[in-house]
Amino acid sequence: MKILNFTVIKLGVCLCIGILISVYFTISTTWSLFVLCIEFLLLGISLCISRKQFIKTLWFGLLAFTTTILIGVVNTNMHNEKRLDNHYIHYKTIPKSITIRIEEVLKPSNYNDKYIVEILKTDTLASSGKALLNIKKESLQKKLEVDEILITSEGFQEINKTLNPNQFDYKKYLEKQYIYKQIYSRSENLFRVSDKKHTLIGYASLLRKTINTKLKKHGFKADELAIINALILGQRQNISKEVYTNYVNAGAIHILAVSGLHVGILLLLLNTIFKPLEHIKHGKVAKLISIIFLLWCYAIIAGASASIVRATTMFSIVAIGMHLKRPSNIYNTLAISVFFILLFKPLFLFDVGFQLSYLAVLAIVSIQPIIYKIWKPRLWLTDKLWQITTVTIAAQFGVLPISLFYFHQLPGLFWLSNIVIIPLIGIILISGIIIIILALLNVLPLFLADAFAHIIRLMNTFFEWIASKEEFLFQGISFHLIYVITSYLIIIALVRLHLKKNYKTLVFLCVAVISFQIASIYTSFKNSKDAFIVFHKSKHTVIGLKSNKTLKVFHNLDNIKNNKTISTFAVANYIKTIHEDTLQDIFFYKNKSILIIDSLGLYNIKSIKPDYVVLRNSPKINMERLIDSLKPKVIIADGSNYKTYVSRWEKTCVKRKLPFHQTGKKGAFIVLNTESNSE
Repeated sequence: MKILNFTVIKLGVCLCIGILISVYFTISTTWSLFVLCIEFLLLGISLCISRKQFIKTLWFGLLAFTTTILIGVVNTNMHNEKRLDNHYIHYKTIPKSITIRIEEVLKPSNYNDKYIVEILKTDTLASSGKALLNIKKESLQKKLEVDEILITSEGFQEINKTLNPNQFDYKKYLEKQYIYKQIYSRSENLFRVSDKKHTLIGYASLLRKTINTKLKKHGFKADELAIINALILGQRQNISKEVYTNYVNAGAIHILAVSGLHVGILLLLLNTIFKPLEHIKHGKVAKLISIIFLLWCYAIIAGASASIVRATTMFSIVAIGMHLKRPSNIYNTLAISVFFILLFKPLFLFDVGFQLSYLAVLAIVSIQPIIYKIWKPRLWLTDKLWQITTVTIAAQFGVLPISLFYFHQLPGLFWLSNIVIIPLIGIILISGIIIIILALLNVLPLFLADAFAHIIRLMNTFFEWIASKEEFLFQGISFHLIYVITSYLIIIALVRLHLKKNYKTLVFLCVAVISFQIASIYTSFKNSKDAFIVFHKSKHTVIGLKSNKTLKVFHNLDNIKNNKTISTFAVANYIKTIHEDTLQDIFFYKNKSILIIDSLGLYNIKSIKPDYVVLRNSPKINMERLIDSLKPKVIIADGSNYKTYVSRWEKTCVKRKLPFHQTGKKGAFIVLNTESNSE
């Protein structure tokens, strides 16, 4: 059966299209709502005509799809909190005080504890909206908790944009969560108004804190507690960088994100526990209500992330299907869950975990049966291992293109990690829930706690061993968005060709392969351009010369092997070779000359008139005299300069109407091979 023959799937696709239109194009909420009302009216008229004629007209189908697209547009616009008049971004003056409520605790950075906060008041005016709160780390500082209400005198600040090409855009990422500003503060500058719990998320946070307190009394160490929190309670903030990297490199990071696997196991467990209710009057309904209620309680306790909400929605629909004794099609189930989730949280569509979860499930249900038929083992144990292997391979087919796009690496031993962990994850999850319940009731035997802690340690050690096999970890893989689209076209074409071998399917496969080849040619052409780049790096100078697929880096860093700025740029631009060199005083690039002035402040070069002047290491110069002497077209100040110096230079350049580029504000300065420009 063709997937797109299901109406609910088509409507889900239309809803996604509407969300994308709303995000990437500015459409008036009023006008889109007006057009939606007209669409509903026309849809009602078309429905009446269709019923009288006992047929579904073409117009009815078109109206249904366009109406769903408009629902996506209007719904996304309605969820945009900036449209509210009392949103804090509309506050024109600098507030003297801001009242905030802690909404979510984030993973801390090296220097700050981070929180998502809800804005309650700006000065005395009731306000709305979310912001990012950064609190400077101090040794005796107490962590803030969800639902705490505080007042700060610190004002809003802009969230920093990306300063180097091809970096992860944290500002856009936060905007997808309706977070537009940030606050920097110290703990002593925060006045606590209330620490009472008054939301479900707040009570869930309190329960998680109680669980952790109880478990600590039973000797669980930091890394073990962090894994328990991630595996069962959906909280990954406290996982150490080393442990997290081991799970990523072993291809097992998905088990630390509470999602379909975890919720599915919980559904089976609850279905078994409540099965006796079926023998009493209205017991089946009570069983269904109990299961769905407990699934959503677990989702809230685990933080209600995109993956958890997706999984809980999907398995709630599965539970209803089990109750009605009706065979439910997995594609319809997935589509219904997508539809309802995106109605309530439209920007979940851009969540990486959300995308990976659905693609993995789709691949498992469509590709796994094909792979499984290749070999039919006779022994039960061999058959089970083969099933797990085929599920793992199928899931990898589903997530590989988008994983390469986001993460640029492929764990070669992912199959081994999953063969070992998937059969055990159900036992570990159920055991963990039992351990938590016993700890809360203060009846957890020490030997059980020690046994479970030992299992977690063994799991960590196993993934550390897998991650240590670096020869099987393929990193730095360049993969453009066009590759993602064309790769999925090839995968779909191959599946269709297996199911239905005909001329149309073969043509579709050929078109998909040709599309991938065209994408390869396009990306090669696009990334063949040469460039001169002054990167932004605080307290350092980093200059790059890109020539086709080679990058030469002039710098004063200790090393560039682990430098994310360079590695990210290299991957995004298909760089195959990186050379290092020391900084020079002058560069010649495509008939352009670039003079580098360091802390000595020497620039009396009579033989050339530089097109660009790069200032580094805070040279003590007279900017007026430099401009008169060299007459450059642009002056660039990199991240190695004092801010006071840069501010003074900028004022002089503005006065002289000379372009001034500060990498700390405008980002890296780039000169392309055809013409000069900055990004």
